[in-house]
Amino acid sequence: MTTPMIIAIIITVFMIFLIMTEKLPFGAPPLLACLLMVLFGIVDIKTAFGGFSNPTIVMLASFMAIIVALQKTSFIETFKKAMFNMASRGGFKAYVLLVIIVMLGTSLFGTGSTAYYVLTLGILSTIPFNEKLPGSKIIMSSGFAANHPLIPVNVALQYGIVVAVLEAAGAAVGKISLVRFSIVNLVLSLAFLAWTILAYKRLPSHAIDTVEEKEDAQSARVSTLPKWKETLTYFAFAFAVVGMILQSRIGDAGYVMPGLSVALLLAINVMDFKEIRDAICSPIILMSAGVIGIADALGSTGLTALVGETVANMLGSNINPFILVFAFCILTSVLATLTGSTLGTVYVFAPLAISTCISLGLNPTAAAAAIVISGWNGHFLPIDGMPAMIMGLGKYKLIDFWKFTVPMYFIRLLALTAGALLMFPM
Repeated sequence: MTTPMIIAIIITVFMIFLIMTEKLPFGAPPLLACLLMVLFGIVDIKTAFGGFSNPTIVMLASFMAIIVALQKTSFIETFKKAMFNMASRGGFKAYVLLVIIVMLGTSLFGTGSTAYYVLTLGILSTIPFNEKLPGSKIIMSSGFAANHPLIPVNVALQYGIVVAVLEAAGAAVGKISLVRFSIVNLVLSLAFLAWTILAYKRLPSHAIDTVEEKEDAQSARVSTLPKWKETLTYFAFAFAVVGMILQSRIGDAGYVMPGLSVALLLAINVMDFKEIRDAICSPIILMSAGVIGIADALGSTGLTALVGETVANMLGSNINPFILVFAFCILTSVLATLTGSTLGTVYVFAPLAISTCISLGLNPTAAAAAIVISGWNGHFLPIDGMPAMIMGLGKYKLIDFWKFTVPMYFIRLLALTAGALLMFPM
């Protein structure tokens, strides 16, 4: 192991420590690590900060602004009314329909949207007690449904991360189909929906107490836009999605179509420039752009290839691809859950898995896709934002929580691994 490798490892470990301990604001540790990589001569400044000119990051930043605009549409109010109507009917059919409605809403907001699951759980906690469908059955199932899009059109963040880690690891896999990546998400969501249906009778049946967030959820209202502005906002969203889908055919134009959509939203005053600036400079974007430089630095020292070859030798040449991908998914999701740092954990283990696949002569696309998505699919412990809020609002005992979440955890990862390997054969 060379001196540059050792220095790169020390800087990377230091970055991970800062991310997991939250010693610095989210998004800042990778930037500091990039500066240190340049200071110690591991890479030049252009390489270290090359993530900010990465076309995928440009696309992601624009899409973050579009999501902010969508939250101003009447969709939110429609969503609220639909949930209240479903819950008031009670029974198994209402239970399933409520879960599906939440999953349809997730399709617009995307996987892991904090604003969406907080809004969803806040609304669910205000639904009056109904013996046919008590709140304890609603909170658990519909709460986790806020992490699973039924129509996965808004997968830009995860798709961008997959592309970024593959490029940073030097994996020559060509253009990755956004449609195929969306189908992987769909397989995962359908597996979750199937488990939710099967788990209906396993969920506890009790009322939930009123919580402090109830008043906030009831009083929260979205800005009312004129009909023509709403229509143009939906058009801007659709235009951006079409650009991402057709990117492999139309080239760089596909990357900038979300940016043009944001320009339209600014021109018609759906968003002001401050809102756009805050969205495109969000901590998630800083994190994503920063770690690309770190991954490039690790690759330039030969460390990534060395780790991949070492792991490959340990696993042997006859390792089943399914077991390989599934093992990395478990490792990533477990540590993401324990540390609360999804992106940080994904950016650590995805390059290792990619290098391992390359060393074994396997196409790493399936591994990259599954590992990135797995970072948002732990939730078996109530120590992260979403599961902690679900357990608290639902007034669940830990054993009741585990009866739902532990089977859900393994079912989701098995489906995710199978879906990734089906769409991206190794």
